[in-house]
Amino acid sequence: MKKAQKTTLPWEHPKLEEEDPKALELIQEIKNSPSYRLAIKDEDFLESSEARSVRLELDYLKAELKMNELGIEHTIVVFGSARIVERQTALKRLKAVQEDLEKKSEDRSLLRELYIAERMVGKSIYYDDARAFGRLVGKSGKRVDDCRVTLITGGGPGIMEAANRGSYDVGAKSIGLNIHLPHEQFPNPYISPELCFQFHYFATRKMHFLGRAKALVVYSGGFGTFDELFETLTLIQTGKTHKMPVVLVGKSYWEKAINFDFLQEEGVIAPEDLKIFTFVDNAEEAWKYIVKWHKKEGNPLFEEE
Repeated sequence: MKKAQKTTLPWEHPKLEEEDPKALELIQEIKNSPSYRLAIKDEDFLESSEARSVRLELDYLKAELKMNELGIEHTIVVFGSARIVERQTALKRLKAVQEDLEKKSEDRSLLRELYIAERMVGKSIYYDDARAFGRLVGKSGKRVDDCRVTLITGGGPGIMEAANRGSYDVGAKSIGLNIHLPHEQFPNPYISPELCFQFHYFATRKMHFLGRAKALVVYSGGFGTFDELFETLTLIQTGKTHKMPVVLVGKSYWEKAINFDFLQEEGVIAPEDLKIFTFVDNAEEAWKYIVKWHKKEGNPLFEEE
């Protein structure tokens, strides 16, 4: 029995050339027009200022869906300088500067580099401590693959790397929220691949930092660290985000970097604002404070407590 030939629908083929010799040329001109592109494939449209709200939503939604899928309920946020490195790397940099100074002993810029290199060797203790904190968070669940409470960082080097590395040490998952910058920021290698995200907007990235946060732990750092710290303090102070323990690790650093008592004396912050955060000296103190804070609030981090 002869198979019936499928009848094509009118829109499944272009206007015939025999009907109009210029038809195919005109159709091609239409197909080449930017207006004919599918919106999701039109980069010019997607990158336009008018489509920014759509990009913001997508920037937020991708990470949100993945974290929901993997059962991420609560996070412990760690901030700190990207410039602080592990001790062996800091010592290597110091040695290189010292060797350069032997050749140019009067070079003032090298003397400045020497001072910074020496300070970074001292600050390497924070790398070790952030790594220890990552291990504490990583071991805190019922199993190492328990994502109910998961460590989260900005995904870069330095203190962020150390904290992710600590969770990696004990086989636990951890999150990295990288940001697309003019100079590429490589993710540190210790983030769980399925939980390493890259954002275009700082705003959506910040929402993910605080949306599930059960604590903020802040090591010494610069502009980026101060930005995240003060934004969180302001949001807690104004009631725009939920209360959480904010822990500043390294009291000697923070007391020199920011004179909070002076701000209170000047009347620009209230006495109760100083209760939003606390100082500790190391990872173990930080973790104990966080667990105790939540227990006192009647909302312990873990069911077994």
